[in-house]
Amino acid sequence: MFSKINAWLHLWLGLAAGIPVIILAITGCVLVFEHDIKELTTNYIHVEPRSAEEQLPPSVIYKAVNHILPDKEIASSWYNGLDKSVKVSLDHSDSLVYVNPYTAEVLAIVDHEDFFHFMDEGHRHLWMPVKIGRQVVGWSTFIFFILLITGLVLWWPKKWNKRSREQSFSIKWKAKFKRVNYDLHNVLGFYSLTIALVMCFTGLIMSFPWIRSAVVSLTGGYPNKPKIEKSNKEEYIDQPLNDALVVADQIWHKVRREYAKYNKEAVIVHYPEPEDKTVYACTDMEGGTWRDLNFDRYTLELAGRKQGPIDEANTTEWLMRSNYALHTGFIGGMTTKIIYFVASLICATLPATGFYIWWGKKRKTVKKTKHTQLATP
Repeated sequence: MFSKINAWLHLWLGLAAGIPVIILAITGCVLVFEHDIKELTTNYIHVEPRSAEEQLPPSVIYKAVNHILPDKEIASSWYNGLDKSVKVSLDHSDSLVYVNPYTAEVLAIVDHEDFFHFMDEGHRHLWMPVKIGRQVVGWSTFIFFILLITGLVLWWPKKWNKRSREQSFSIKWKAKFKRVNYDLHNVLGFYSLTIALVMCFTGLIMSFPWIRSAVVSLTGGYPNKPKIEKSNKEEYIDQPLNDALVVADQIWHKVRREYAKYNKEAVIVHYPEPEDKTVYACTDMEGGTWRDLNFDRYTLELAGRKQGPIDEANTTEWLMRSNYALHTGFIGGMTTKIIYFVASLICATLPATGFYIWWGKKRKTVKKTKHTQLATP
């Protein structure tokens, strides 16, 4: 009875979520190598590296962009290392500006709505309205997670012998197409299972707050949030530290000298608005993880939860901060990117090969029924 229910679930859930899973898997394959492809195909991301002391501060980058685009609101500067240009984001704009960090030369103004952005929208919400699309993506991922479990149950041999091992772990390429298709679904599905489960589960953490909360609770929770003394705004109101560009420069220097542990010259700094009480910065961007920092605008002290280096995080914080890296394959560099690409490509084929298996069985059943009817006097 259990095997029949499991097979029924695997069939009909697979038919229900097949198309969204194919789209998610294919767009995921493309996005794995987004940054690598851009670095190879553009001439504005790489720059001739110099020393860290020669990098220009955010205020200079801001003024260079503001001179070219005086009507745009500049949001943040993304320093990406000694050999990379600074990416400048603009509020209420689809453009990104790339600036040489040593000369402040504007290298390019690029439309953010490019091919990879199109793929990203497909991966996040299937090019549907965001609220609806995210729900479809979330539940399709949930269904695919169940399909992976039911598929493992179907794959599991009833007896472990030489014949069953050959059928379960190898593809008979010389057999008829129907058998090759079955092996592609059965064998490749098994080999991609572990990575597929990781991709699914990390995607569910992104999609559903209740799953994220459950993981946080089950892994022990975040470290206790330290008490932060509120700064007296009036005490600092007349100091030049209130100037947005001065604040951005001070935080940029502070992060690189006092907080950054990995990839120290890769820092994101936001330019504070007049009403902002805290200023966001980001560092330790390596292997798909990063370290969020929020600074009190008037004291330049950390505000809110103090994130430490990733290797000092407890289990919960490590999992939450590594979730993106685990989902995308960035966690281990190029090696894991390639593994994730192959696994995602296999996942894209599973609904198609599974549909062909079902269609073949359906046609066989119809033919058998017609033959029985004709043979009956």
